[in-house]
Amino acid sequence: MDQTLSISTEGGEFSAYVATPSGLPAPVVVVLHEIFGVNEDIRQTCRELAGQGFIAVAPDLFWRQERGVDLNSWSDEEWKKGLALYTAYDRDVGVRDIVATLSAARRLEGANGKVAVIGFCLGGLMTFLTAARHQVDAAVAYHGGDTERYLDEAPAINAPLLMHLAEEDEFISKEAQAQIKAALASVANATVYSYPGQNHAFARHTGHHYNAEAAALANGRTASFLAEHLGLHRTS
Repeated sequence: MDQTLSISTEGGEFSAYVATPSGLPAPVVVVLHEIFGVNEDIRQTCRELAGQGFIAVAPDLFWRQERGVDLNSWSDEEWKKGLALYTAYDRDVGVRDIVATLSAARRLEGANGKVAVIGFCLGGLMTFLTAARHQVDAAVAYHGGDTERYLDEAPAINAPLLMHLAEEDEFISKEAQAQIKAALASVANATVYSYPGQNHAFARHTGHHYNAEAAALANGRTASFLAEHLGLHRTS
């Protein structure tokens, strides 16, 4: 079942897309979008998580700039708009919005109190920052651009963290990937997986570089990781 959640912050209210599993109570996974907003790809990711037994909540991270951003990844015009939103996005304020989402998610009817955060691209970076600055039960970051700029915050991460990196990522250099791996090597609960031959957003359903085999591997690892750390007993 799909619904919309309204979240209150110091700056006003914003919305989040919610996909609910058939069985409740359930743990919550907060899904952080790429530069394209809460689009069909993110909604599909939420529905897949709900199918695995999680309540999935995808907040509108760009609401302070423009509400209801829903872009595709194959239009040059929409790419440019997404990049402009990304450039202007205040990451520190964004973390506060995500924390407000986490609080609201915990209070959802049917939520069992366990909450994880998972993000892609911009959302991957915001997952890293949220895990470093606040307490979550688990965190999963897919190809988080600019993560290397915040590695001094890595030691503050206490939650189990899973990170997916594409070795041929055109937005995260091999040098940056090496820096990320080195910084997280000393973080006790962090695991980093690299995907040889893969480009940025290899796991995006509609992406130009989507690779079904690599996406299945990464998403399978994510599903097992979330189930383990959120206490969900998987039947398959």
